[in-house]
Amino acid sequence: MIPDPASAAASELNRSSSQDEAKSSGAVNNSEDESGNENRHKRGPQRRRKRPLKEAENVASKKTKSRRSGDRKDVRRRKCRHAEAVTLFDVITMGPSAMRVVIEGWTEAYAADRDASLLDLISFFIQCCGCKGVVTAEMCDTKGDSDAMDKLVDELVEDLDEVASLQYKKFLAFPWILTVTWPTDADSLDYPLIQPGPYGRWFHTELCDFVSVLVRQCQHSLLFDNFLVNTLISLLSELSDSHVRAFRHTCTLAAVKLLSSLVDVALNLSTSVEESQKLQQVQRPSRQKAQGERAQQKMKELLEKRAEIESMMDAIFKAVFLKRYRDVLPEIRSICVEELGLWIRLYSSVFLKDTYLKYMDWMSYDKIPDVRLRCILGLQTLYGDPLLLPQLDLFTSRFKDRMISMTLDKDNEVALQTMKLLLLISKTCEDALSSDDYEALLQLVYSSQRPLAAAAGELLFLRILSADDPAANSQEGIIQGESHQRKTLRRLKALLDFYHNSKLHNHVVYLVDSLWDCSGALLKDWPTITSLLLQDLSPGTGFTREEELALVEIVLASVRQASEGPALAGRNGAKKMMSSREKKVQVDDCAKLTQHFLWELSNLMTKFSGRWDIVASLMRIPQYFLPESPEALNTQMVSRLLAEIGLVLEGHSGTDVLEAASRTFLSLCGEETTWGSTARPARDSMVQSWVDHLKDLLTDSFTDGILSADEVQTEDILVTLKKLRAFHNCHDLSGWNLFDLLSPLLPVEGSQEELPPQVLKEVLQCLCYCVFWSLSKSGETLTSRDKAVSQRLQLRVLSEASHRCLSHPDHSVRQQAFLGVCDILTAHSSQRQAWHPTSCGPLPYTPTPKLQMALLHFVCKNVFVGPDCDHDSKACLSSEEEKMEKLHKRRIMLAAYCKLILHGVLEMSTASDIFTFYVKHHNDLGDIIKETIHRCRLLDKLESTRALVLSLQQLFVRLKREQEGAGSAHVHLGVQTFAGIKELARRFALTFGDPVKYRECLVLIHRSGIEFVFRDFAGSSLAFLPYLIILAEFSGKLLKPDKRTVLAYLQKHVPNLKEVQRQPLLLYRGSLLAEGDDDASHGRSNAAKNKPERSPSPTDPRIENRSNKMTRTPDPVVSRPPTQLNATTSDGDEDDEAAVEVEL
Repeated sequence: MIPDPASAAASELNRSSSQDEAKSSGAVNNSEDESGNENRHKRGPQRRRKRPLKEAENVASKKTKSRRSGDRKDVRRRKCRHAEAVTLFDVITMGPSAMRVVIEGWTEAYAADRDASLLDLISFFIQCCGCKGVVTAEMCDTKGDSDAMDKLVDELVEDLDEVASLQYKKFLAFPWILTVTWPTDADSLDYPLIQPGPYGRWFHTELCDFVSVLVRQCQHSLLFDNFLVNTLISLLSELSDSHVRAFRHTCTLAAVKLLSSLVDVALNLSTSVEESQKLQQVQRPSRQKAQGERAQQKMKELLEKRAEIESMMDAIFKAVFLKRYRDVLPEIRSICVEELGLWIRLYSSVFLKDTYLKYMDWMSYDKIPDVRLRCILGLQTLYGDPLLLPQLDLFTSRFKDRMISMTLDKDNEVALQTMKLLLLISKTCEDALSSDDYEALLQLVYSSQRPLAAAAGELLFLRILSADDPAANSQEGIIQGESHQRKTLRRLKALLDFYHNSKLHNHVVYLVDSLWDCSGALLKDWPTITSLLLQDLSPGTGFTREEELALVEIVLASVRQASEGPALAGRNGAKKMMSSREKKVQVDDCAKLTQHFLWELSNLMTKFSGRWDIVASLMRIPQYFLPESPEALNTQMVSRLLAEIGLVLEGHSGTDVLEAASRTFLSLCGEETTWGSTARPARDSMVQSWVDHLKDLLTDSFTDGILSADEVQTEDILVTLKKLRAFHNCHDLSGWNLFDLLSPLLPVEGSQEELPPQVLKEVLQCLCYCVFWSLSKSGETLTSRDKAVSQRLQLRVLSEASHRCLSHPDHSVRQQAFLGVCDILTAHSSQRQAWHPTSCGPLPYTPTPKLQMALLHFVCKNVFVGPDCDHDSKACLSSEEEKMEKLHKRRIMLAAYCKLILHGVLEMSTASDIFTFYVKHHNDLGDIIKETIHRCRLLDKLESTRALVLSLQQLFVRLKREQEGAGSAHVHLGVQTFAGIKELARRFALTFGDPVKYRECLVLIHRSGIEFVFRDFAGSSLAFLPYLIILAEFSGKLLKPDKRTVLAYLQKHVPNLKEVQRQPLLLYRGSLLAEGDDDASHGRSNAAKNKPERSPSPTDPRIENRSNKMTRTPDPVVSRPPTQLNATTSDGDEDDEAAVEVEL
């Protein structure tokens, strides 16, 4: 409690306080152990010694008097005294029932002693702010003097006492002037309202309940005494205006909840007014005059009370809300906008005006997503009430554009709730959104966020698909079925029109996924859709060719959705786990689609057998069949379906059709499937017919390594190779020995006759698949060394042929040869690493040096090219899609080459050529190169570091050579500027995260760099001296002991280091000087005494000209070092190497 210093002697509450509280001069420490001190005071007399007889008699007489006075009090007064044993802040921990009892006792205490009880309530709010300081109260004696009151208000401050390390806030809570003092180290970052975990949420709820119960208990009497509410408003408004976050946050919440509770009181008064009016209307005429005056008097009192409550609400709104709705703390802004929506919805007669609605509009532009979300949720409650809609027309017309733009909000939840708000508006206000607005909103069915796309799909279903057809009246029997078919046809036509008119996305699976939750019955009505596709409708009512194709894609997407669920690539927000009910629905849908399409799919394929695009989609449907379906036992229907697929493959050889057929046979031929025994013989029969046909063609047209075939035969060979390649991708066709059949078609060295590019490409792909299946089946096939030797021979033959194809004039052949040889070499290395050395496994195979150089040359020529121009045609790409496709192919080729390095097929030093392009192609290929650096470092830290060093040295030498040949016409396009090399070194330095972990690597970089620069120092050649500027980028990662060691190593290479006054050397030496090192210890004291010549500036032409190019120097001979850069050191350098030894 906070005692009043002006009436401390006269107050009954202060007379019952302890002696320590009486001596505190009105200052109370609001700590948590206050109740503990009271309990110790109560237990104190029990621990004292026995009193004398006279004292015992006096005590007995006092007890008798107190008992007589206590008998005159009722039971509720005893309960109030029991409630006063604890503070109001402790009531929060007791639950709602105890809260009501204690607040009821507090109201009785307030009636008896208003000042003391009100001070207890003030102490409660200050304690809720987490304040552990002292609160001092003093009476304000300027009640009648307004000038003195204004002067007093101006003197009330909130300041910091740095000497005493205390903060204090002095403010007016009439009739007191309160001063709150707390330590400066007790910052407002740990108050109850923001405690982590459930405690913070629980305290928020309990504080709001306390304010609500307090107002509810006082709504009939104390609320209108012109003292309680005014004091609370003054207290909360002053504390909510504090610069202390705890006061501002807690008291703003209490103030807005106080206003919300007053709104409930005003609603009760309005209800009472309406009841009084109704009662006055139904009264008898004879008694109307007598009771009319009483009813009018009661009505007047109710209206006065309501007006007083509204004035209180207006005071809180102006004193708290208008200042805090734009507070710097987002939690406070969220509280304000949330409560404002509640006020507008509950008390619309006062708050449903543009004066208050404008704040909802303004808060929707807040930069914090939670504030915008609270604003949208508040508007949802307003538009969900039909009684409020007529008054929201003006606000809707003004706020509509902002709501539509918020569907693209960067926060997913805000965008989702905004879409739900617009969906609610479209349901309740028909003319609120225009056709252009709907067009913009319906495009969100292709959003990457599934909840937002599903909400847009619901809007699409409500706007387009759910409109009733007045002509489709259900009658009886077959007429009802025809009505359902017409209704489905109309909805499908509307859906297809939307899909074609949107022209935004080509993948119908996203549209189906968006509509799945709201119109799943339409999308899963496969019998009706199939019957519509099989019917020959009239041109006016039927489907066009484009609509048939889109409808078949919709059927395929719905089948996939029913079988696999809403997991789509590129779309987030779907549920990761399905419930048992959802799993049961999924199994039932799979059984239904299997039962239906097993009978009807062959009919659809027969009708659309001439259209490869529709057939390719239809042949993917069996991939989603349920293997445990009872219809799978009907081998006749399965055989019919497989026969129809075989007939389609005879007429179509497109990539989509062949791939779909191959994957469908893969799912049907599984060991666990019921129809596998029927599908496997059908597949083997088809493959055998293709192999026999290819043998016949090659026998007739291929003799002595020369293909002498006309166009028809060549096309027939190409079609057969495509079929074998597509099926060999998914199925093991090793039993047909395709490698021996196709390997003679490969080009040989010195041969002038070559296959057509398309045929050669298909041959390379088929042979790659043969090697892949051979490697994957090594555990079953390699039972002897002869078979392992045969496998390695196949690998060597294909590698040599691919090497020759890397120089083929056709780009597709070169690309296929590169990817094929990279993949088979990577697969072979992976198999070798996984195989046990003692068992019979794949024999080692190492690509020849010529092949390694050819692969590196191919990567540098075809991957690291300009992003805007095609390297082959030297023509700019015409569209953005072609650019992306080109970039995708470049990334695939780079990743294939990097896998060779990571799997040990190529030496790690070959990665240096790739690392040189890290900065130049950082936007397109930087992530792949960075990951390669990381993986190489995990394999071998020192070797990967040597590769980085080698890449920097190669770029530096190329730059020098270009400068030396600047006068010639030949200029190397891959040469980077000096600034680019320095930036590359900086990026490399950033990859070394922990200096302690990579300590040895960093020292190796500096040692190699010093040796590279001063290799010819004895001959007074300093051509490579600017390389030290590049090397200085790694100095920041060195530890202090390593900096001194590297500096000593530098001095050994340059004995007269203090006399060499070159700018690169000075910069590098300065980067090695650790903080706090003495310059004299590094040989710089003599240089300070004897003033040297002016060192050249960074722009000196002796070091670097204006175009960031170095001066001419003798052409050094720099070749790729072996695996150890310093393996060729002389005996005299052993001491130098020992000097830079790193102790790990």
